[in-house]
Amino acid sequence: QVQLVESGGGLVQPGGSLRLSCAASGIIFSNYMMGWYRQAPGKQRELVASITRGIASGGRTNYADSVKGRFTISRDNAKNTVYLQMDSLKPEDTAVYYCNARHYITNSASWGQGTQVTVSS
Repeated sequence: QVQLVESGGGLVQPGGSLRLSCAASGIIFSNYMMGWYRQAPGKQRELVASITRGIASGGRTNYADSVKGRFTISRDNAKNTVYLQMDSLKPEDTAVYYCNARHYITNSASWGQGTQVTVSS
């Protein structure tokens, strides 16, 4: 049974930083592509960043245009954890952030419970 547990959300001022973590269990972590999504009130869930399996390297990354240059996704396969470093945060980054794991062959996907990020002065 796949379990994804996010942590690291909170309240931060504009221009500040947060680091989200997502710890996975019940899976062979290196068989999964990982992603961070977010959903703001009244909006659809959107992809923020994704990272490939990271077998031969740290993993290839992809970012939404709105976060390029400010957010960094990374993974540690030894710790079954994916991270999202968020810098230069803006009020429009306020959302619930969700971790997603997708199997590289079956495409079966699982979600975490979400962690709230609020950017406000």
